[in-house]
Order: sequence, then C-alpha cells, then structure tokens
Amino acid sequence: MSKGHTVDRIVASIARRRARETRLKWAGFMAVAVTLALLALLLGSIVALGWRAFQQTYLALDVYFDPQVIAPDGRLDEESLRQADYESLVRQALRELFPQVEGRTQQRMLYRLVSSGGADYLSHMVLADPRLIGTRQRVWLPASSDVDMFAKGQTGAQRAASLQPWIDHLLAQGRIEKRFNKTFFTAGDSREPELAGILGALSGSFYTIGLTLLLSFPLGVAAAVYLEEFAPKKNFWVDLIEVNINNLAAVPSIVFGLLGLAVFLNAFALPRSTPLVGALVLTLMTLPTIIITSRVSLQAVPPWIREAALGVGASKMQMVLHHVLPLALPGMLTGAIIGTARALGETAPLLMIGMVAFIVDIPRGLLDPATVLPVQIYLWADSAERGFVERAAAAILVLLVFMLLMNALAIFLRRHFERRW
Repeated sequence: MSKGHTVDRIVASIARRRARETRLKWAGFMAVAVTLALLALLLGSIVALGWRAFQQTYLALDVYFDPQVIAPDGRLDEESLRQADYESLVRQALRELFPQVEGRTQQRMLYRLVSSGGADYLSHMVLADPRLIGTRQRVWLPASSDVDMFAKGQTGAQRAASLQPWIDHLLAQGRIEKRFNKTFFTAGDSREPELAGILGALSGSFYTIGLTLLLSFPLGVAAAVYLEEFAPKKNFWVDLIEVNINNLAAVPSIVFGLLGLAVFLNAFALPRSTPLVGALVLTLMTLPTIIITSRVSLQAVPPWIREAALGVGASKMQMVLHHVLPLALPGMLTGAIIGTARALGETAPLLMIGMVAFIVDIPRGLLDPATVLPVQIYLWADSAERGFVERAAAAILVLLVFMLLMNALAIFLRRHFERRW
C-alpha cells in the first residue's frame, strides 16, 4: 500500500470523525433548544393565565348605612352589629343605581354584580367605625367572579355576557376599576373565586415543611455519620440498610402516603389533615435523599483530615464532630434544602392523609386542620369556575418562586462554604 493512499485514508477518517462530532454537537444543541422552548412555553402559558389573578375588580356603590337595618333596636354592641343584614344594604344600593330593573328574576341577576363577600366588607367598616350608621358612603366592593372575568377580557362566559349592559353602565360612570388583589395573599380558601386566597395553604406549607426539616435533617445526618464513620464494613445488616435506603429514594411518593395512612392515622390515631401528620410523611420521604447526600459530603472530606486529627490524639468521636462534620456540613445543608424543596411540591402523599379537605380558617398550629399549596392548586385546577383556574395558575407562580428561592439558597450555600482540596 502506497504512502499517499494511507494518508488519504487517514484524512478521510479524520473528516468522518469530525463530521460525527459536528452532528453530535448539533444534536445536543437542538435538544437543549427544544427543552428551553418547551420550558418557555410552559412558563409562558402559566404566566399568561395567572397574572390576572393578582388583580381584582371592584365596584363603587353609594351605600346608605340604614339604622333600621343595622341597629333597629338601637343596640350598638359588637354582637348586634355583626348580626345585622348588610346584604340588604348592598342590594338596596344596586336597586337605587338601576331603578329600571324590575321583577324578581332580573333583580337576582343584578345582585350577581357584587361578590357575596361585599356584606362582610360593610360589616368590617361598621365595626371599625360605628359612626357610619345613618350616613351614605361611596364604598368600593369586590365584584363577583363573573364581572371580574368580564373586566379582564374573558368575554366568553355566558353569565357575564348577560350582565354586560349593567357592566357597561358602571364603566361609563367610572364605578369599575381593577386593583391589586390583596385578598389573594391575606385570605384562606373560599367557595367564591374572588374571595379565595392562599394564606391558609401557605401557612399549612410553612408548618409542614418547617417540621419536616426539623425532623429529617438531624435524623438524616446522624444516620449518614453512623453509616459512613462508625458502621462496620462488609457487614450483612449494614449492607441491607444501605440497599434499602437507596431503594427508598426511588419509591413513588404516594407509597409514603399509604404508609402514613396505615401507620400515623390508623395505628397511632393522629388527627387527619394536620401539618403534624403531613410532616411525618414527608420526613419519611426526604430521609433517603438527605442520608445519601450527607454520605457523599462525608466521603468528599479528604482522608488525611481524619488521619491528622487521630494523629494528634483526638478520639474518633472528636475527629468526626470537630473536623469531618463541619467540613461536610455545607454539602449536607444543600442536600437537605433540595430534599425539602422536593417535599414542598409534593401532592400525592398528602392527599392520602386527608390534607385535601376544604379549609377556610388559617391554621395556627401543627394540630389545626390545614392544606398545603400544591394541594390547593390541585383543588382549584379541578374546579369548573374560570376564576379558580386563573388563581390556580397564580398559586403555581408563587410555588415556583418559593422553590427557586430554595434552590438558589442551596447553590449559595454550596458555593460560599465549599472547600476545594
């Protein structure tokens, strides 16, 4: 074989290899581009649907705080003021604004302009200042979900279309405006979309995730330290424990929910739908992740650290507590935060222990009935009301922000405290 022919074969082989490398590079680039495009599409659809929930439509009504309705017997104590029929004041203001509306059917449709929570707004006003009784005030009350959807451009709703003439009249008089929806962040769940908020779910998530972290982190670190530093090597029982820990990390989360249902609710008779039970279930789910990441962090500490500590007379316990554990702690914290962030987005195990209940009151402790943000999103997304659908998208945005912050905290801790050897 001539030398020139050999050179030609080598050149051709190099050209084919470079061509394969180029194709592989472009395939990787296209995969990343498609992934980013799908992610942008997903986030864009959620933002496009959810941003409207951060605004709420309000109607201005001239309400006469009739003494005959609020305090017919002249009593102005708090209990009497709370029991007054404020709904009739709202209806009277609507009838005065639209005197041409007659007939019971038409009036019932007219009353749908204002949210059922409008009476509560008037009640709070009178309780805060009883001097309002006997006066006429222009009050901005939350509009019903139908009016809110119509004002936000969701004109396809049939019930909102039937209210359009009255809505147009209110718009012409400047009696409709959109404001920042504080209720979304300060109220619990409600049967009415315009009155529903995420504070109850956020409080439940705070109690559940906080207790989960308090339980899972010390237990996970202690288990990792024992398995890595003190457990005998090549021992059947230790090997069995390690295999099961690795297997538990891949078990579907709903299995932990079934375990919590069988053990914590049926066997121990703990109260259903409480942050305490939810935290115990999520602790079981996050423990394998924390143990595995903690062991990896311990393995990353150079062996000469251990040898140096033992060489100067430290006991094995002193070596672990004073030298190895502080160096591995940043990685352990990172793993714990990532595991907790995963638990924050879990729904299936909490559905099994009853945290899917309709909870209106804000939980004040670990034993109060509660739900969590992912379950609240599930409940709202399953509702036929258009207003709940957009609030579910807004709650997803809030959940994503919390998860991004937790992951950013994990990255910060890793980069700030990481030691390179």
